[in-house]
Amino acid sequence: MKLRIDAELCEGHGRCWDLLPELVDADDHGHGFLIDIHASVPPELEQKAREAVRACPERAVTIE
Repeated sequence: MKLRIDAELCEGHGRCWDLLPELVDADDHGHGFLIDIHASVPPELEQKAREAVRACPERAVTIE
């Protein structure tokens, strides 16, 4: 499972990095970004990743 954040859709609500700080951080404007864009979501964080996807109002966070 891989997580993606579409920077053009993100409006900086912060829900993704609030729910999943292990994989997501925020820039100076509050927009979420993946700490390691090449990393897979570890099995123990898969549920939190799904919650971050559901929490994004712009649907900028997706799972592959």
